Amino acid sequence: MQTLKWIHPCSAWVTTNEIIFEAEIISPTLSKATPIYYPVACAYERPEDWSPPLYDPLLFHTHGHGDLAFRVALMKDDFSGVATTTTFSLGSTIPIAASVAQQNHQPLILLLDEGLASTTPELGPDSHVYPLITNNGCLVDSKNTNSRFLPRKQLSEIRLSLQAFKFAIGEDVYLHCRLVAWDPSDLDGGKKACQYDQISSRWVLIDDPSQNSLCSCCDTNCQGRKKRGITADSSALNSVIGRLVIIEN
Repeated sequence: MQTLKWIHPCSAWVTTNEIIFEAEIISPTLSKATPIYYPVACAYERPEDWSPPLYDPLLFHTHGHGDLAFRVALMKDDFSGVATTTTFSLGSTIPIAASVAQQNHQPLILLLDEGLASTTPELGPDSHVYPLITNNGCLVDSKNTNSRFLPRKQLSEIRLSLQAFKFAIGEDVYLHCRLVAWDPSDLDGGKKACQYDQISSRWVLIDDPSQNSLCSCCDTNCQGRKKRGITADSSALNSVIGRLVIIEN
């Protein structure tokens, strides 16, 4: 009988009707040849009373994931503490900070893999959305605004300064983010933090300018290398920060 072994923890995705768990299993071979890997997805009917985890934007929330603890919050303009308001004028700064605490784990780098604004706390076919970070870590909002990642103080933290955007003015706005903790020695097109430098008109990697080529896919389609045979190299968290309100001056 062949033994199948899970090599990655499940990640969960929520759609309008289903909750989907994804993982990968390994099937060892009898020879020394490369093992066979099988991607697995299990879809379950979404309970009617299910709702996404909402983070009070004025608190620094901690969410455990295995031996990792993610934290995310809105901050004051100078990042000296948690924000005291959730109302922002059009064009002003929306500071966001996130971190991951690592217990008994190799050092990890924290990445903002995806991010968008929506008028709803959960995403559906009719949701009105505004993309912020796409393509596995590309801050697309930086192409036309002053939105920027700030220089890191340590790898396990990431700070983002968003320019308050003209989206759903006066309505409730929710920020949907996907945080990923990853091996810092293995950044690639699928695991990175990139922003657009309007002066040089090119995409740059915030952690190592010598590897700016990892960001060259930001205007097309970014794909990462497939890692084999290493367990639990990354962990991800989907979070929703809200509600916020953006107003015109």
